[in-house]
Amino acid sequence: MAEPTVDIIDPDVEVKQVAIVHNAEIDAQISTAKQYPRSSARFVEAARTIIQFDQETAASCFYVLKRGGKQIEGPSVRLAEVILSSYQNLRVATEVLNDDGRFVYARAAVHDLENNVAFECTTKRRITNRDGKTYNDDMIQTTGNAAASIALRNAVLRAVPGVFVQKLYQEARQFAIGGSEPLSVRRQKLVDTFSKLGVGPEQVCAFVERSSIDEVTPDDLADLIGVYTAIKDGMTTVDQCFGTGASEEQVPVAKSILNALKLQEAQASE
Repeated sequence: MAEPTVDIIDPDVEVKQVAIVHNAEIDAQISTAKQYPRSSARFVEAARTIIQFDQETAASCFYVLKRGGKQIEGPSVRLAEVILSSYQNLRVATEVLNDDGRFVYARAAVHDLENNVAFECTTKRRITNRDGKTYNDDMIQTTGNAAASIALRNAVLRAVPGVFVQKLYQEARQFAIGGSEPLSVRRQKLVDTFSKLGVGPEQVCAFVERSSIDEVTPDDLADLIGVYTAIKDGMTTVDQCFGTGASEEQVPVAKSILNALKLQEAQASE
């Protein structure tokens, strides 16, 4: 009785076949993108519609950080997601790479199929607390996901012309602080919301360099909203912003903070 034959698949051949299929998919997507090119006007209008859905959405589109005594602000992960969903003809991929015991690394790539240019960004996030203790597995996974989101934001903001990004960023900031609700009411909402993180009114005032809550301006409110976004996106921690002594492993609670911050009718003056 003859022994059954076994087909042996050459791994190199299999890899080449996968590459051929992958390249064919990209070629088809590029062809489709060329057939249905994006419209800058439609893109801006679509993104604006999402940003102005409500003030909570607008508030999530920018961040504020303080580093080395300087204030850093800019478009957030959420705004990058809005742009990504509106710009059209973009192919994206994100990947959490590895951790070395101190940092977790992630990578994101954005391919503009219409222009056939690609951008790739890698980022890292610390996975140890201030005592040098490594986070638990759940927190490492959470931090890795945050790193991937930040890498995606960086890649998207490189792929899309800065003139569009800046326009949408400014509109989001203005919409978040605009409206008709009395400024005194919004101040109190901020105080109440920050208190849920263990941040007192004095610390809030210190962050915006005001002596009392009554001196907090609409621009200050925008900065404080941006701080929430930065915490939510994993760019900073409560302790780093306000020196509260809160554990960095408690920071994920900030993901729900923007939902608690009801800026439905925020406005620029009393």
